[in-house]
Amino acid sequence: MKRPESPQSTLPIQGITLLIMIAFTLIGVAVTDYSPQDAFIYWMVMFLVFGLTSIVAGWHSAHLQVLLGRQSAVKNLLREQFMHWSGALVIVSALFSFVMAGHMTQEATGLMVMLLLGLTTFLDGIRLGWRFCLTGIYLAVAVAAANLLENSLPALLALAITIIGAIIYLQRRKSEPPTDMSAPRS
Repeated sequence: MKRPESPQSTLPIQGITLLIMIAFTLIGVAVTDYSPQDAFIYWMVMFLVFGLTSIVAGWHSAHLQVLLGRQSAVKNLLREQFMHWSGALVIVSALFSFVMAGHMTQEATGLMVMLLLGLTTFLDGIRLGWRFCLTGIYLAVAVAAANLLENSLPALLALAITIIGAIIYLQRRKSEPPTDMSAPRS
């Protein structure tokens, strides 16, 4: 009989998801810097990608809850996530209608979609885990950097490397067995 996985088995999936989302964010910032007209379309697609990624991560977390005997948590989590991302997608559609009507530029709307994506990801992280919150914060910082800096990509790349390095360090440190301070030294 297969033994149920512990909730800690979600850590590799959430860690990989964080890396992928940060990579997509860096690509999006490059697109925003070098082709602002294409940034709007890129961030629209990324909204769907991030939403589906979060729902899959939520499904995996819910699957672990089923293995632990918490079936009602699954239904609630998936329903909340669906409503959360669907509501945000309605707002993105409204932004798209502003572009089509000529009330907003694609460049400005791309930044707005990116900011909304950061907020939506951050709020989803409250349910799924701190890595999603961190991704949302990273997206918000990326919007601010794209708005304030002429070329924000180097600064965001350095921040991404720092975040990834810190996560790897903390994960390794957490998985190390504790040292026994009472053992005699040789």
